Formats: sequence, C-alpha cells, structure tokens
Amino acid sequence: MNPPFLILETGQPVASMRRHGGFPHWIRTAAALGRDAAVVVDVERGQPLPTHDGWAGVIVTGSGAMVTDRHDWSETTAVWLREAAHGGLPLLGICYGHQLIAHALGGEVGWHPDGREMGTVEVQRLAPANDDPLFSGLPDRFAAQATHLQSVLRVPEGATLLARSAHDPVHAFRWGDAVWGVQFHPEFSTVHMRGYVRARHAALRGEGLCPVATERGVSATPHARRVLRRFVRHARGARASS
Repeated sequence: MNPPFLILETGQPVASMRRHGGFPHWIRTAAALGRDAAVVVDVERGQPLPTHDGWAGVIVTGSGAMVTDRHDWSETTAVWLREAAHGGLPLLGICYGHQLIAHALGGEVGWHPDGREMGTVEVQRLAPANDDPLFSGLPDRFAAQATHLQSVLRVPEGATLLARSAHDPVHAFRWGDAVWGVQFHPEFSTVHMRGYVRARHAALRGEGLCPVATERGVSATPHARRVLRRFVRHARGARASS
C-alpha cells in the first residue's frame, strides 16, 4: 500500500461554505485522494502533530487566521514544518500554508500593501517554473482562485520564485527539491470561490471593490488544480524511489 498523505488543517472555511465540508475534504476531492489515502490533523484545534515518518507528503491548508498573529498552534506547526522540510519530506502549503512554510523557513509574511486579492486571478509562470515538477508545461498564464489579505513579502533564503500575479509577486515558490508554497487555492471550485466572494460582499465594497464584478469573473481553474495533483504524483514518486 502507498503511505498516506498528511493534511494539516489550519482553519475552517467561511461559515456559509461549511455545508460543503472542510478544507481537507476539498483538497482530497481536488487531488483525487481517497479517504484512506490521507490523514487529517486539525492543528488549529489542538490535535497533536505526529512524527515525520511514514507519510507520502504533507499538505497544509488555508485558514482565516493570520501568520503574523503567531498563535501557539501556528508557531508549533512552523517548527514541525521546518524540521520536515530539512528532512526531505515533500510539503505543499496552500494560502495560509504557503505563508506558514515561508515563515518556518525564514521568509517574511505580512499584510499585502495593496490589500485583498480575491476571485479568479491570472497567474503568470516565471522562467524557473519551466523546470519545476509541478509547474512545467502549464500555460505561461493560467487562471487560479485566490482570497487573501496577507502575503509572502520575502521568500526564504534559497527559495525559487515560480509564479506571480499582477497583485502578488509571490504566488508560488519552491524551496529545495520537495517543498512548495502556492498562494492560490488549487482545491477551490467555482462553487467555493463564488461562495467566498458572497461571504465577503460587505468587505469588498468597503475596500472599494465590486463584489458583483468579482463574482461574475469567477471561472474554472483546471491548470491550478493540476498543480495539486502533480504534487501528489511527485511525492508518491519520490517516496517510491527513496
């Protein structure tokens, strides 16, 4: 049997979207992982972190929390992730997870100076992505779902920038050979993204953004989803060859 993936749950979806399940369910569905192919540990709610051994790879979810709040559970998870990264365990961080991995490895996370990025956005691959296991062969520009207020302001030393958007210069990075962070949500469907936009209507209007136009602009993001599925395949392949 293949070893399972570990999903570190760092938060819950907005209340109106919880009827569709939590982030781990969305990730399993998007990654085509069976229920027995992944183990979920809810670190935000205090579940203890396991040992680093016996996992095909680790996926860190998004969250409504902020990395800069330095919650005890978040800082403890950051230490665990730093040790896992240096130990060669394949890691993929999504949104909050992307930021937390960057923080764990010595990068800088903070409030984006231009505020919120939300909706279906265009992500541009950078030249180093041409040789990356997760991003090579994707279109130079592809659609992805995004919703965040904080960003990776400085990547960890030695990290490789892989993708950006017009809003955020760090939409994806790789550290070493087996650690990735993506600011976008490869697990979000159009249903998830539209639900998030509706939940943030008042905030968007208050920030001078048009929630109606943002919702109308939501579209499918198959190439972003491929990044998640490629991570699963790459992690399994790395495990099989080790």
